[in-house]
Amino acid sequence: MSLETLAGVSLQSLIEQAGSNPARMLRSLPAAHYKMPFEGEFTTWRDEQRAWKETTVLYDQSHHMTDLYVKGPDVKRLFSDLGVNTFANFGKDKAKQFIACNHDGYVISDAILFGFEDDEYVLVGTPAAPNWVQYHAETGDYDVSVVRDERDESNPGGRLTFRYQLNGPLTQKILEAARGNAVEHIRFFNMGRFDIAGVPVRALNHTMTGVPGQELTGLELVGPAEGGGAVLKALLNAGEEFGLRQGGAVSYVSTVFESGWIPSPIPAVYTDERLSGYRNWLPAAGLEGFASIGGSFASDDIEDYYTTPWDLGYGRTIKFDHDFIGREALERLESQPHRRKVWLRWNPADVARVFADNLYQGTASRPIGIDLPITSYTHFQFDEVRKRNRLVGLATFSGYTTNIDCLCSLAIIDETHAVDGTEVTLLWGQNPESPKPNLAPHVQTEIRATISTTPLI
Repeated sequence: MSLETLAGVSLQSLIEQAGSNPARMLRSLPAAHYKMPFEGEFTTWRDEQRAWKETTVLYDQSHHMTDLYVKGPDVKRLFSDLGVNTFANFGKDKAKQFIACNHDGYVISDAILFGFEDDEYVLVGTPAAPNWVQYHAETGDYDVSVVRDERDESNPGGRLTFRYQLNGPLTQKILEAARGNAVEHIRFFNMGRFDIAGVPVRALNHTMTGVPGQELTGLELVGPAEGGGAVLKALLNAGEEFGLRQGGAVSYVSTVFESGWIPSPIPAVYTDERLSGYRNWLPAAGLEGFASIGGSFASDDIEDYYTTPWDLGYGRTIKFDHDFIGREALERLESQPHRRKVWLRWNPADVARVFADNLYQGTASRPIGIDLPITSYTHFQFDEVRKRNRLVGLATFSGYTTNIDCLCSLAIIDETHAVDGTEVTLLWGQNPESPKPNLAPHVQTEIRATISTTPLI
């Protein structure tokens, strides 16, 4: 079914047409990634990866995310009612990783929330979190207005803002050269305001790949779209002497392996009867209806793919100082065992074997190929992770950076097995019972891996 034929169809109707089995529906979709509508590479993806460690890389984030502008006297109450985070001290020139859960405590989505003013917030990310917030803004008792700024492919009128990310050890030097004067230190996940090339800019201290310190190693710069060209030119000119690289879509996606951010958890919206109104509001042609599940883990129960905040490393963000959707469930879950986010370092010999077998084995015994730098071949990827033939977790996003110098996965592992140095196996390849029409025939194979509870870099 094409996007065109789904016009006017709701997610709820799509699920019903698929026999009320959303897991099977999403598993049967073609393998595809979330599209990044900008240049693939400016130099090479390896060179761009090295830049965020050795010099600095600049990513143009103006094109691929959904921005939701919410303004009004009830803006803080709206987000507080939906987010597991505290909003006690949130407001103008602050930001946070906003986490929203369903009533059972499973994650719907995460996104970056900017406090532009005390009464105006901007939520930026994949469409899942903006969808959830917009629905409640429209259907709840909130005195707010909403403006939705869609990603490029759904926005023929053009974006409202530009968004550039500088990441690397020379970020501050490049920014000061572009401005012609010093930059006062901006606290982590706070925003500063200044001009570049005469254009007013908001700058969020936010690193995509490293650990924040006294120097500004990561800044997200936001300003009016009409000034984007002048700001970009000023940054590139200033960065030339410092080895600044422009980063393309290929290396951009691979930043997650060093930061440890598990991108785009599957939205936990498909089953709960309390969310039937939301599913009827959601379009079938959106991310929730058209994003593919893949990988060696295959279940007909969509809730087996759901995650909690603890699974994703967000347990510390949960604050029970306010009422919010999912609070009671999370309070019950808090004292129970949790899965833990870890890194899996793939065994080099097994990786070499899979590369060779994919090239030289016949179809009957050929494993699925390993692409670089992103090995994951579908939007929601879940690969089985086993220890002594027992399922102990799921690998999500997998790939490579030259700074780590190995293939790795971001994984969710039962906490009893989430121990540094633990040897596990990852089952690589699509489950035969979960056909993807655009994947070549292949057999599943095991890849040994070692658990690390801290970043591999």
